[in-house]
Amino acid sequence: MKTSNKLKIFNDPIYGFITIPNSDIFDLIEHKYFQRLRRISQMGLSYLVYPGANHTRFHHAIGCMYLMQKAVNVLCFKGVEISEEEERALYIAILLHDIGHGPFSHAMEHSIVNGISHEEISMRFMQKLNEEFNGSLTLAIQIFEGKYDRPFLCELISSQFDMDRADYLKRDSFYTGVAEGNVNSERLITMLNVVDDRLVVEEKGIYSVEKFLVARRFMYWQVYLHKTGLVAEQLLTRVLKRAKELTIQGVELRASDALSFFLRNEITSKNFDDDTLEIFSRLDDTDIVSAMKDWQYHDDFVLKNLCSMIINRDLLKVKIKNKPIKRSTLDKHISKLVAKYHISKKDAEYFVFSNEISNLAYQSKTQKIKILQKSGKVVDITKASDQFNIKALSKAVTKYYICYPKE
Repeated sequence: MKTSNKLKIFNDPIYGFITIPNSDIFDLIEHKYFQRLRRISQMGLSYLVYPGANHTRFHHAIGCMYLMQKAVNVLCFKGVEISEEEERALYIAILLHDIGHGPFSHAMEHSIVNGISHEEISMRFMQKLNEEFNGSLTLAIQIFEGKYDRPFLCELISSQFDMDRADYLKRDSFYTGVAEGNVNSERLITMLNVVDDRLVVEEKGIYSVEKFLVARRFMYWQVYLHKTGLVAEQLLTRVLKRAKELTIQGVELRASDALSFFLRNEITSKNFDDDTLEIFSRLDDTDIVSAMKDWQYHDDFVLKNLCSMIINRDLLKVKIKNKPIKRSTLDKHISKLVAKYHISKKDAEYFVFSNEISNLAYQSKTQKIKILQKSGKVVDITKASDQFNIKALSKAVTKYYICYPKE
């Protein structure tokens, strides 16, 4: 029998060489569910704004695992007890935290599956893998769900400063070329410690935390909530919604078997079973792009124009305002469209819409970033920081946008 070397090394453009910690992790990375992440873009359609942003969820998951290895080493060095089993579970939980993302990351959640989030689908994948791997993911699932009795382990997976954020800010900033988002993740990790089973940052790391929060705010306004990226994602959601509407009316649309299944069926968290999960695992960005390339020549006015806009990057006009968009403004644009193309008001609403965006860099109410002072006292970052804008970063800023066709 051929034996394979399971201690492989990845060469990552950000961290350099990343070693797979053990053969169990190697087997998970090799699994088809995880390999699918190579075909799911990390930042959806942001490459229409930042041409370099073509990196995938696969890159990100491997990067998170690397940072988790760093965090475990730092904490163990400082005398925090982490068992081998807990360490292994941390690597598995962070590696699989995004495994439930659909094509283009977030667009699917609002169009062809209803009321089931990518976190819930990640959970289903982890449970399925747990069956395949003889229950060896049980502890990882507990930590992922935040149900383990050592909270700091759960905080490394999901909190205001977790390994997920530590990687995606640095990675997305690198691939977009937006230097403002470049955080020194590794220095921050070096400053981590544990007090009363909760994650804290040592006082000398306070400026790195401030930089991290400010970088997060910049990245949201400049990248994740960039108006062109927003309108592209809205159009993609509408493409899938329209395709589903037409399919249900009996219109034949060319699509992969996996995509056709989700267009034909109303999928919610109640009927998302193992068979659905298997079909979902066959879906990736390729299915959607391939379908849109076909659909841009379809007879349906709405579907063909929405697809053509994305494929050829000829998007809607978008304006961002500080106040909610008036209904009369929307109606004016809808009437223009109805008159120009002789389409129904309902069809016109696919091209004219408004929404709001909100940016909250630091959720001080729910999960706090705790600073360990030299005296041994633990305080919230907003109290420890002498930078007045940290308090400001814990207030949500909401803006409103309207999209409509160019003249």
